[in-house]
Amino acid sequence: MAGWRQAVELAMTDDEIEELTAIAHSRTEAARRVERAQILLAYRETPSFFAVGHKVSVHHQTVERCIERALAYGPLAALDDRPRPGKEPTITPEAKAWLASLACDKAKDHGYPHEFWTTRLLARHARENAPAAGHECLANLAQGTVCKILGQEEIKPHKVRYYLERRDAEFEQKMAEVLCVYREVQVLKKATKGKKPRKSMAIVSYDEKPGIQAIATTAPDLPPKPGVYPTFARDHEYKRLGTLSLLAGIDLLTGKVHALVRDRHRSREFIEFLKLLDAAYPASTAIKLILDNHSAHISKETRNWLATQPAGRFDFTFTPTHGSWLNLIEGFFSKFARSVLHHIRVASKHELKERIMAGIKDANRHPVIHTWSYQLAEAA
Repeated sequence: MAGWRQAVELAMTDDEIEELTAIAHSRTEAARRVERAQILLAYRETPSFFAVGHKVSVHHQTVERCIERALAYGPLAALDDRPRPGKEPTITPEAKAWLASLACDKAKDHGYPHEFWTTRLLARHARENAPAAGHECLANLAQGTVCKILGQEEIKPHKVRYYLERRDAEFEQKMAEVLCVYREVQVLKKATKGKKPRKSMAIVSYDEKPGIQAIATTAPDLPPKPGVYPTFARDHEYKRLGTLSLLAGIDLLTGKVHALVRDRHRSREFIEFLKLLDAAYPASTAIKLILDNHSAHISKETRNWLATQPAGRFDFTFTPTHGSWLNLIEGFFSKFARSVLHHIRVASKHELKERIMAGIKDANRHPVIHTWSYQLAEAA
């Protein structure tokens, strides 16, 4: 007659017990590891397969197998499945390298109308061309296998991440010139706080915001109703009435915004803005402008007009190519777009112009003095 199964003794160190306890209470570990940690800890207190199985809600044979693994490989190693032989991989490392290299090419370079690969197209191309390249194992390649192989190599040929090539050879020099102007602003602000006579100078950060769309609704907006509709409701259809350009400059010493709204932003509109600045400041004030390299700023028409002005009246400092982030007016445009232009609907371009100018007037009621601090200490 067979006797009762004898309980075996499972020895564990304090460190192992501490780690098993952490795993047993973890909310991020795999469920099987948490369960096996609970089994080992419960068996340490009550060395009975049946009692532990009842406590952890598993079969007693599951407890027995876990304890056997712990005796053979150690308590922590018992939390994971024992290695199994499995099937030998049919796709060779050389074939995977060939596929990864192929994914790094453009699909159009291999005669396809597509610009980049899709995983389906890449799998089809591999099935058709891999045997001739000496990789017979890819003759039946599936799309899912392509995804796994590319995932292991961290290659995503179907996606594009944009970057900006620096094309201005004088980028650093031009950036330094802009930063020097910002440092000059800082010095003038300190002089004003110290009640010293301020140099007769105005520094204006200028740019254009083109393509502001005048959009009309096709049906009235529906207002919110408490407890019924929490937001405004708007019909999906709309009418395009054209676009406008906002030409604006912000005085970096006072925070005042000078602005024009026109249909376009050519040289004649830019000269009109310069005339606006000319009328806004005394004749003895030197006006410095920080602006980008738009053609209207350096056109023959603009240069001819500047030549008619007194010497030193206008001074331009140009930001480097792709360096618009150096211009403080961009921050004002961003805030203006989010607060005034966001979701705006009008009945005409004239109404849009009036609302833009009303927004500028509102901003000038409580002017914000913008301050540049990034890399200012490095300015010469």
